[in-house]
Amino acid sequence: MSYEHITYEVTDGIATCTLSRPEQLNAYTPRMGIELRDAMFAAAADDAVRAIILTGAGRGFCAGADMKLLGAFSGAGRMTDAGSLPKVTHPEPPGPTRPDVQTEYSYLLSIPKPIVAAINGPAAGVGFVFALFCDIRLAAASARMGAIFSRRGLIAEYGISWILPRLVGLANANDILFSGRLVTAAEAERMGLVSRVIDDATFMNEVRDYVRELVRRASPRSIRVMKRQIYEDQTGTLASSVEVALHEMHESLRSEDFKEGVAHFVEKREPRFSGR
Repeated sequence: MSYEHITYEVTDGIATCTLSRPEQLNAYTPRMGIELRDAMFAAAADDAVRAIILTGAGRGFCAGADMKLLGAFSGAGRMTDAGSLPKVTHPEPPGPTRPDVQTEYSYLLSIPKPIVAAINGPAAGVGFVFALFCDIRLAAASARMGAIFSRRGLIAEYGISWILPRLVGLANANDILFSGRLVTAAEAERMGLVSRVIDDATFMNEVRDYVRELVRRASPRSIRVMKRQIYEDQTGTLASSVEVALHEMHESLRSEDFKEGVAHFVEKREPRFSGR
């Protein structure tokens, strides 16, 4: 697929997906959604990719749905005719087969590699949804983010009424959803919505440094299994979590990455994890 509303590149084991409609603050279009899914599936299938960054071009992350599209489809119950859109060309990654991680944007939870949202500017509406379904969120100091759905006569879309309270607690989630306001990066960090706030001037450099360290130091196999454990345990029990962990521990002890994890520590050298 040729991309029009995003860009995609792979460097140093990192795939960078950039929402790319900068003149519109990367406002969402259905084509953007399909292109992003295709790029994420491409990254999942590429053995050279160890981690993924999702960010926006220019001054924004994603300011929400393109208002021209919302206006055009007001009352229609959908934004576009699916037949007019390109099809995803890369296969869905092997992983959890649960239907709740196969939906519009929850599929990001099934990508078997860490996804870091680099929130470089406004992240609102569906742009906020993108960020919530990433594994880690880092924000520029000037970034603002929020649901805004209540201010458009809409509801908590795409499953964020499930994931947002898990990130920030019920009271904060209710505040964000009911009010529709945009919270500052500093407030988002206090809530636990983002892991870290970084100065605008050094933002993308520091994001890349963080992700490079992740790629350099951590076993891809460990992250792949941990990501599955974390999201499956959100709807499981402690007993099932322990049972799965015991099984995965035995499996990891037989893995190449475990052998390498011990070897590089003993030999005092950089790790060379294979992901197996």
